[in-house]
Order: sequence, then C-alpha cells, then structure tokens
Amino acid sequence: MHDLAEGVARFQRDVFPAKDGLFARLAGQHTPHTLFIGCSDARVVPELITDSEPGELFVIRTAGNLVPAYSPGPDGVTASIEYAVAVLGVRDIVVCGHSACGAMTALAQRHDLSGASATADWLRHADAARARVASAGDIDALVRHNVLAQLANLATHPSVARALAERDLTLHGWIYDIPTGRVTALDSAGHPAAMAA
Repeated sequence: MHDLAEGVARFQRDVFPAKDGLFARLAGQHTPHTLFIGCSDARVVPELITDSEPGELFVIRTAGNLVPAYSPGPDGVTASIEYAVAVLGVRDIVVCGHSACGAMTALAQRHDLSGASATADWLRHADAARARVASAGDIDALVRHNVLAQLANLATHPSVARALAERDLTLHGWIYDIPTGRVTALDSAGHPAAMAA
C-alpha cells in the first residue's frame, strides 16, 4: 500500500500539474473513441500499450478478456458495453488477448479449478474457442481463437449489432506479446493482419 500512496503523491505532484488542462477538459466531457476489452492481467495495461491519454479509451478488463454473449438481466460487462456503444458512441471496439494468459493456460492445460468455482464458471465463456483448437495445450492458438470467439459474442449484444448494421462501429481483434511488446491484429480467421493506423 505504501508504494501506491507514493504513486498517488507523485501523480499529484508531477503528472497532474503537467496535464492540468487535459484534466480540466475531462471534468466536463467524456468522449472516448474506443472501447478496449482486455484481460485483468496486471501486465496488460491498455493505456500504456496504445500510448493513450486519459479519456481516450473506455476500458473493460475481465479474466481472459472474456465477453459473455448477450442475455437479458443485470450484468456489469453487458452494461459497460451498452454504455460505451449506445451512450458514449465509441467508433471502435478492440478485444485484446495476450501471451502467457493465465486464463487460457488454465484451459489449455486443463488445470484443476475445483477450488475456484467462480473462475471455472467464468472461463466457460471460452468454450467455443477451446473447441476450435485442435491440439490440447496449444496456448497461443487458444489465445487467438479466444479473441475471435469474444468478438463473436460481442456481436450478439443489441447495441453492438445495431451499430455494426449502421456502420458506426468496427470490431478489432489484437494479440499483445508481453516479452516483445508487439501487438498483432487478427483477421476474421485468426491470422495476423495489418494494423490499421
């Protein structure tokens, strides 16, 4: 906790004053251009990876960067997606998987999650991805297929489906490689594609 408190002090002393005009504007407006859905993994920091300023990304982080398919009822992920698309009007959604993902490793290597039943239940949102991976234990393939499966799940959300139909929204699948810092875009088949600038 001491390190966090020191970080807050440095933020207030050094960072905030250098960006005070930005924070003054942000106090009165919230207009992110992109919804970034990434993993909860502490090594994956969306604003750092994309070199984004505060206010540019609306971020959802879940274990395994999983997005449940739409179903009615209260759900924090669904509410956040709907708010980003229907209220804030984001133009792009990125689903970003990453190397060495603990969630995908647990699935690929069939870890015993009996002591973590909520985690095991949550990871069922990756069942479609797991079914597409031919060889058990292939974590990299599972990470790629999981990004594609979550993009498909996203398209089941009414706000996303409507924005896609009206061509107001574009979906993107990315893979972040932790040891190299490389970010690879995926095409619809899960193959590397050119990153759109």
